[in-house]
Amino acid sequence: MKTVRLGKSGLEMSGIILGMMTYGDPEQGYPSWTIGLDEARPFVRRAYEAGITTFDTSNVYSSGTSEEILGTLTRELGPREEFQIATKVYGAQRPSRNGSGLSRVAIMHEIDASLRRLGTDYVDLYQIHAFDPNTPIEETMEALHDVVKAGKARYIGASNLLVWQLALMQNAADRHGWTKFVSNQLHYNLLARELEREVAPYAEATGMGILPWSPLARGRLTRPWGSEGSGREANDTLSPQLYTRDEESHKRVVTAVQEVAEARGVPMAQVAVSWVANKSPVAAPIVGATKERHIDDAVAGLELELTTEEITKLEAANTLVRDGII
Repeated sequence: MKTVRLGKSGLEMSGIILGMMTYGDPEQGYPSWTIGLDEARPFVRRAYEAGITTFDTSNVYSSGTSEEILGTLTRELGPREEFQIATKVYGAQRPSRNGSGLSRVAIMHEIDASLRRLGTDYVDLYQIHAFDPNTPIEETMEALHDVVKAGKARYIGASNLLVWQLALMQNAADRHGWTKFVSNQLHYNLLARELEREVAPYAEATGMGILPWSPLARGRLTRPWGSEGSGREANDTLSPQLYTRDEESHKRVVTAVQEVAEARGVPMAQVAVSWVANKSPVAAPIVGATKERHIDDAVAGLELELTTEEITKLEAANTLVRDGII
């Protein structure tokens, strides 16, 4: 698998990232459709054997058990330096004051807790999971800088930040000589292209890498329109918030993906992955896997080269973008 750099940083990572939200104790926290350690093992191993060495998780996924599973399985597979581990901080992990958010207290406590669960001395990428309106930006950025200087994280990144939030935090770090974000993890796929308006140009201009989550649109881009979804989708409380704006536009996009895939003789998932992986300034898409073919399709999609005509067809199908609605 090809290696990519995260923005203009020196961090080398695999061209596909395995998202670990799928793996955790289903009896603990969100989400409810996770699978445990023994069930997760073959997926993580298959990903590693396919060349995926970068894994993304969060301190709050399944109340921290996702981090525990990731730490256990990477230790089984190889030495720590072979992997790039990314996790996040923000959500409530303990029912106490300063138990969530991006205060200095929360960040310092949660990085140590994450490292314990992961069984490692450092993470390669430590990301804020959201913007904290209740904590001074300077407090957050200085605390993250201190995490890096203490050797507990190699790089820092953001997740789900709007451009104005990102700019304020980057500017604060720049003024004080603190560590700056090298990435922004965001929702991005052929159905959800809002970041193209402002976030992508900002990232490209400043050398940040984009890490798209849900590149397959919760599975909507992997099957013909109207086909029955997965059990996960039926229990996914986030999907209705993400994909209810214009069903006709979404239908046109899914149909275009289907037509390109059928003409190529490949699964629809490969076409969707290929498109997002090759958009600038995307570094590497984050994919989830509950079936082995999910990993195989992601890896194959990374190698699939779409023609200019195919890309035009896929992008033109999203009339929300064409009409300037998003």
